[in-house]
Amino acid sequence: MEVPTAATPGRRVVLAKPGLDGHDRGIKVVARALRDAGYEVIYTGRHQTPQQIVQTVIQEDAGVLGLSILSGAHLELVADVRQLMRQERVDDVTMVVGGTIPADDWDALRGFGVAAIFTPGTNMAEILRFFAGSFD
Repeated sequence: MEVPTAATPGRRVVLAKPGLDGHDRGIKVVARALRDAGYEVIYTGRHQTPQQIVQTVIQEDAGVLGLSILSGAHLELVADVRQLMRQERVDDVTMVVGGTIPADDWDALRGFGVAAIFTPGTNMAEILRFFAGSFD
């Protein structure tokens, strides 16, 4: 199966692990796949605060922000990040969330402006197709 490549070279993706969740294997796999597809990926690492994440998005002029959350605090963390992005007038960045996100919370996350939710087992080609469309 052919995998889509980066639609716009040079566009940046910031990937972050907010909160206290320390499990980062999945986000590293996604980061590698995005790099292999031609994206510039900035992985901020684990235990990032919403403030640190938003500042990185601004400094790196990112087009997409991906948050990986396995701790169960996804609603609070996404709300905090979105509020800070609004305060900083960062309104042109696509936000996606990955991790163990119960389907019951998907509508609330979409209400915060989350464009896509990737749960464990999501096919990497599906993730790459989404990212390719995010930079059109």
